[in-house]
Amino acid sequence: MPSSISAFEGTCVSIPCRFDFPDELRPAVVHGVWYFNSPYPKNYPPVVFKSRTQVVHESFQGRSRLLGDLGLRNCTLLLSNVSPELGGKYYFRGDLGGYNQYTFSEHSVLDIINTPNIVVPPEVVAGTEVEVSCMVPDNCPELRPELSWLGHEGLGEPAVLGRLREDEGTWVQVSLLHFVPTREANGHRLGCQASFPNTTLQFEGYASLDVKYPPVIVEMNSSVEAIEGSHVSLLCGADSNPPPLLTWMRDGTVLREAVAESLLLELEEVTPAEDGVYACLAENAYGQDNRTVGLSVMYAPWKPTVNGTMVAVEGETVSILCSTQSNPDPILTIFKEKQILATVIYESELQLELPAVSPEDDGEYWCVAENQYGQRATAFNLSVEFAPVLLLESHCAAARDTVQCLCVVKSNPEPSVAFELPSRNVTVNESERGFVYSERSGLVLTSILTLRGQAQAPPRVICTARNLYGAKSLELPFQGAHRLMWAKIGPVGAVVAFAILIAIVCYITQTRRKKNVTESPSFSAGDSPAVLFSSDFRISGAPEKYESERRLGSERRLLGLRGEPPELDLSYSHSDLGKRPTKDSYTLTEELAEYAEIRVK
Repeated sequence: MPSSISAFEGTCVSIPCRFDFPDELRPAVVHGVWYFNSPYPKNYPPVVFKSRTQVVHESFQGRSRLLGDLGLRNCTLLLSNVSPELGGKYYFRGDLGGYNQYTFSEHSVLDIINTPNIVVPPEVVAGTEVEVSCMVPDNCPELRPELSWLGHEGLGEPAVLGRLREDEGTWVQVSLLHFVPTREANGHRLGCQASFPNTTLQFEGYASLDVKYPPVIVEMNSSVEAIEGSHVSLLCGADSNPPPLLTWMRDGTVLREAVAESLLLELEEVTPAEDGVYACLAENAYGQDNRTVGLSVMYAPWKPTVNGTMVAVEGETVSILCSTQSNPDPILTIFKEKQILATVIYESELQLELPAVSPEDDGEYWCVAENQYGQRATAFNLSVEFAPVLLLESHCAAARDTVQCLCVVKSNPEPSVAFELPSRNVTVNESERGFVYSERSGLVLTSILTLRGQAQAPPRVICTARNLYGAKSLELPFQGAHRLMWAKIGPVGAVVAFAILIAIVCYITQTRRKKNVTESPSFSAGDSPAVLFSSDFRISGAPEKYESERRLGSERRLLGLRGEPPELDLSYSHSDLGKRPTKDSYTLTEELAEYAEIRVK
């Protein structure tokens, strides 16, 4: 008999059974007994079927009968309307009479089922054809099952349907389904239904497809922009079966990895050094996938670097390169003294070309880089070397008994300056500190030659400036001839000349006054009192001291606080002639006369 056999609940099952005994026994009648769950009669097991008496256990009444002919050594048993309590071990005992009785140790296990058996291959790989079978027992001669597939839409149609005999003599009904699974079929619930015609019996079974497939990255950041110092999270998620090994890499270096459906890469306080391309690799036993994401770290420009010639000779071409690094690229500007010389937008380098440089190009320059995140600048100096140039400020001038000569030279590098006095065959250079004083401001050198006791007859002075690019000479002009004249007259002569000038002015003023009084029709001898001048005004009985104090006060009013004569406008126009002078003008004229008299005395 088969070691195991199964049947759907409510159907029947035929347990095929054959036995044998020695031919020399030749029994007249062969009897047999089927026991349930025990082969030993002394244990009083439930009797399923007994050919001698037809007495059976109540559980099997009306449900069991023998299909085989015991005389032909066929002990096949049929059980009808099986229920779960009938599931168990079934033993057969042959009875040939007398002591010729024997219980066979071989037995059959009956399994009462409610679902079809769906057989799925142990490995289902996406893209590879697979065969899935539905198998149900077909051991009931009274009821034959019919099979159908559930949820197979999009997978395929059943290819084979038939009844198969198993090795131990049992029968199964089989339906095969062939299809090529995809990754979308993973987890798909596939069903099989067994039904029995002319009954209400239906049994369904389901199986979920475990489709293996390589990873596909389904979730990842797009390009990421982050400000320097901020926090960045990069996410990579993959779909695969089994779960993939996820790895974050940059430039071939593994940053993080784990077996998971998604993996997060955390970057704290990102720097420009972390700018670049990050790769996520997902792999399992069936394949791999990878994707990349670009991280752009935004930051202010770095301090610009300047490369190029910083020393040039007048007339040469100078090329200066200013470069920096930032994200986004900056606006680069080179300027000098607030004047823009060159600029570029969204470039990391700026080239400044100065063809035929001149001394005016010498000085400090600035290279400024800026974007929306900040600004940085670098200063650099361009030194233009050129031959000396004598400036127009160079001259000689006399002051009292001293002559000073200024030689103003513009050159680079600093020149040596010498003063030559041809009439005396003498050359004085900067090393003679007693006569020459030099001072440099930027590219301008001022050398001062001082000659004492030379104011009466100043000599010719020639200034010569020299450096490695050439020499320049200039005879220094003598400026301020009127000053020389005053120096010769001296302070006493100046006072005398000034007093004479004041006297002349007073005389002209008196003359005009008398003429106006005489010619004016509005004046008569009897109508107007005599006009008194300040020089004729006296107080009766006043001492002489008062008179001197009055004159001294007039002088002080004219001299002012500094004790110098005031600036006077002594010019007259023709329209002023004939006008009647006012009392104030008389008084002023009189005081001027007194001042002149005092100064002469």
